[in-house]
Amino acid sequence: MILLAAASSHAALPPMGMVAPFALLLLCIALMPLFAAHFWEHHYPKVAIGLGLVTAAYYIFVQKDWHPLHHAGHEYVSFMALVGSLFVISGGINIRVKGEATPVVNTLFLLIGAVLANLIGTTGASMLMIRPWIKMNKYRITGLHIVFFIFVISNVGGALTPIGDPPLFLGFLRGVPFWWVLEHCWQAWALAVGLLLAVFYAMDSVNFRRAPKEVRELETAHEDWFFRGLLNVVWLAIVLGSVFLPKNIQETTVLGIFSVPALIMFAAAAASYFTTKKEVHESNDFNFGPVKEVGFLFIGIFLTMIPALQILQSGEAVKIDTPMQYYFSTGALSAFLDNAPTYLSFLAASMGHEQLSVDSSTDVLKFAAEHAGHLIAISLGAVFFGAGSYIGNGPNFMVKAIADKSKVHAPSFLAYMYRYSIPILLPVLIVVGWVMVK
Repeated sequence: MILLAAASSHAALPPMGMVAPFALLLLCIALMPLFAAHFWEHHYPKVAIGLGLVTAAYYIFVQKDWHPLHHAGHEYVSFMALVGSLFVISGGINIRVKGEATPVVNTLFLLIGAVLANLIGTTGASMLMIRPWIKMNKYRITGLHIVFFIFVISNVGGALTPIGDPPLFLGFLRGVPFWWVLEHCWQAWALAVGLLLAVFYAMDSVNFRRAPKEVRELETAHEDWFFRGLLNVVWLAIVLGSVFLPKNIQETTVLGIFSVPALIMFAAAAASYFTTKKEVHESNDFNFGPVKEVGFLFIGIFLTMIPALQILQSGEAVKIDTPMQYYFSTGALSAFLDNAPTYLSFLAASMGHEQLSVDSSTDVLKFAAEHAGHLIAISLGAVFFGAGSYIGNGPNFMVKAIADKSKVHAPSFLAYMYRYSIPILLPVLIVVGWVMVK
């Protein structure tokens, strides 16, 4: 059970009312695309930056403290450097494929995507693989294929590394060791991915048997796969290598905001963009729209969540006792709000109960060592439940948009939930939580 308590009694904490811009921004992200899509499409940068400036003004003119803003700026740049560079580089690799969409091949494709998501992020893997996925299933593709692609590649698959999903990268920036998630969450990842792939294989087998004979023959005909833009693998390796630079180099910054790894990532992205042939970008329908949207929205998120994190880490805002409660509480919000700030909010709350600060890498490291069960629950809840709706994680809507453009029937917002995420995904995640979260 979550209990909200007044935090204003602590002089150093912002008043509870300063959480309003954060809550309002998350509600806008969740609801505006559904009820005011035209307005949101044209004005979301103004809304996000405007609400962020409200919080910035509070710290500048009321608290007279620049440190939280400086810290948020540093994290924002590091976050966008990773997400943006992986998006640009994956957009420079083109995969062309025809046929071979048997249930076995489809299931293997999803498994490969789940592993790849940990190397180039769920956004990068989704953008790289969704078009080949549509093409190889073009004779019998249904909403089933789009939804399970979102389940496995756009969300659940990316639970093993900080590169895999934005929530985990925020934890890495705060001090969670890079290999911590792989060490502690691989069994839950294997169970979740395995269950989802088993369900998909059974459902896709039914879909395949129902297809006309001539379609089945086309689907099983051998076709060649073609890869273009493989130079981008070099730029990808540079981005991944920058994450493992010695700590003293990682902590070196320019203007106190631009870390050395971030600068390397930006440079690799620029090199990828200018060395990739135009026809490869055109084949991928590459444009900066999705990453621009993420950039503007997260300016607002990183600024407006400062008061929320400070209140949460005081230990009084959220009262949850067990890892299972953290798993489902984090998951419930991650399914309908952006899972990155949800992860950080519950991490701050859990650490606050132990009188630890999410702003201290030493405290985060201590929390990861002494309260692994809670961190596992928060990590899995944020990543896995991000597949609960189209608005749970950034790649979800991006995949739907590409499917719609390709004339593939993707379920509506409500149909996605009542036909797939509630009857299929939720029972799987309940089993994973019951077995793995202690």
